[in-house]
Amino acid sequence: MTSTASSTDTRQEQSPLEQRQTWQHRLRRFGHRTSAVRGDVRDRLVPPYTEPSGRLWKTLGVPPVLAGRLVRWSGWGGPLLVTLVAGVLRFWNLGHPKAVIFDETYYAKDAWALVHRGFEVNWDKEVNRLILDSGGNVPIPTDAAYVVHPPVGKYVIGLGELLFGFDPFGWRFMTALLGTLSVLMLCRIGRRLFRSTFLGCLAGALMAVDGLHFVMSRTALLDGVLMFFVLAAFGCLLIDRDKAREKLAAALPVDADGRARPDVDAAENTRIGFRPWRLAAGLMLGLAIGTKWNGLYIMAAFCVMSVLWDVGARRVAGAVRPRLAVLKRDLGWAFLSTVPVAVFTYFASWAGWILSAADGSGGYYRDWATRDGRGSDWSWLFPDWWRSLWHYENQVYEFHVGLSSPHTYESNPWSWIVAGRPVSYFYESPAPGVDGCPVDAGEKCAQEVLAIGTPLLWWVGCLALLYVLWRWAFRRDWRAGAIACGIAAGYAPWFLYQERTIFYFYAIVFLPFLCLAVAMLLGAIVGPPRSTDTRRVAGATAAGVLTLLIIWNFIYFWPIYTGTPIPIEDWRSRMWLDTWV
Repeated sequence: MTSTASSTDTRQEQSPLEQRQTWQHRLRRFGHRTSAVRGDVRDRLVPPYTEPSGRLWKTLGVPPVLAGRLVRWSGWGGPLLVTLVAGVLRFWNLGHPKAVIFDETYYAKDAWALVHRGFEVNWDKEVNRLILDSGGNVPIPTDAAYVVHPPVGKYVIGLGELLFGFDPFGWRFMTALLGTLSVLMLCRIGRRLFRSTFLGCLAGALMAVDGLHFVMSRTALLDGVLMFFVLAAFGCLLIDRDKAREKLAAALPVDADGRARPDVDAAENTRIGFRPWRLAAGLMLGLAIGTKWNGLYIMAAFCVMSVLWDVGARRVAGAVRPRLAVLKRDLGWAFLSTVPVAVFTYFASWAGWILSAADGSGGYYRDWATRDGRGSDWSWLFPDWWRSLWHYENQVYEFHVGLSSPHTYESNPWSWIVAGRPVSYFYESPAPGVDGCPVDAGEKCAQEVLAIGTPLLWWVGCLALLYVLWRWAFRRDWRAGAIACGIAAGYAPWFLYQERTIFYFYAIVFLPFLCLAVAMLLGAIVGPPRSTDTRRVAGATAAGVLTLLIIWNFIYFWPIYTGTPIPIEDWRSRMWLDTWV
């Protein structure tokens, strides 16, 4: 039925759904499309995975039986192959440079103290050289230190130190392992998100050759650990989305042709039941917050996103009032399975501090409640450890909000998306013939570890972000909305603290979602399966060339990612922008 929006008589003949879509029709000129309910609703609730066409296997000369096996194995085989490459890159010569670089001077030593004493301690200012020279054989001080980040990330780093020793390889081992596993997770998350093994592996491969991810995976800092837990939480929620929609699809009635149709009663009254993947997401979010506090913003964004996914699922299943149905059937359990789990996980991560002595010889501020906070109005209600921890957290909050001391490598978040101001973690100028500097280097060499994303990947990411926003706003593509949510959750909150001392490497948290955005853009360049052969070949060629350029860019910057000594002129040729120096 066709009609105009101004026809009163026609609008009376329309269904409520059609009446609500008038604004969508107005946006058609900008590319907006409305999706009609066709065929089996189960395919809309849980879309099937795409498979390579038979023509591809025939062109490659692959027998049908072998082709079927390759398709089945590719779901894990492809991601594992990409992960293997990422792991080799990240673990190669991991102990180089043999130095305490950038903020490793805090987190490597805090981690060692945590896994041995349960709280951070004050180290001598000259202890770094002693640690490197003695292979980590140094006594651990007993005087508690005031630190401003929760303990989870440092416990992770400390696990590597327990396994391999208190040296550069030991304190970088776990960040390298989590960085490698995050590539595997992104491949699988992209596969589930796009229903395409190729696009999933492409997203993971892009992150494997990103310079910022590479450097952060080889440095004992907290932000790479935070990124891992955030990505794991997103993956858990994505699996939960599919499982919940499968249960809704199974509850729908089937017609005589065997096709499921929308049903109001099933859509609004079906109980999803126990959702273990949501509990796992709550655990991961708690670990993220226990690494750095900006995980709180991400938890809030992901919780809203997952509830909106429930609304969309019940709407597709046929609910007339999907929001009310979610409010009745899903919202309470959604809250209980994420927020309380995350909060409990966060406080549990402080167990070492809580169990330390409260007589002044334990963790910093551990004795506050029995010393300075003895006259508190809440002393009768809360235990001493709770009040001491609350005071500690309050002091940390005031520190973070008021942090504005200038730093050479601080940057405004506006510049992050274009990699405008990277951070130099390590820099030395060895003379020719010394410390790996080529004898014919001329004046001197530059040996640097620069935390900067692969420039071409990030610059293409700017276009991909615009594409994702357009796709979400005008095509109502939930996948684009999920990617945009991940980027916004890790990026947008920093604009509230532009006067605070902040750094570009904080952007590692939303990097996986930027890689998903680029993969989605490259998939659009290749074109949909229904396109002509000419269109697909041209698109695949363009996307392939762009991907190869990104890989080349990573290889070109390899020396300044790994601290490889190169002639100073070669180093200058890689400083494409003045702000990189």
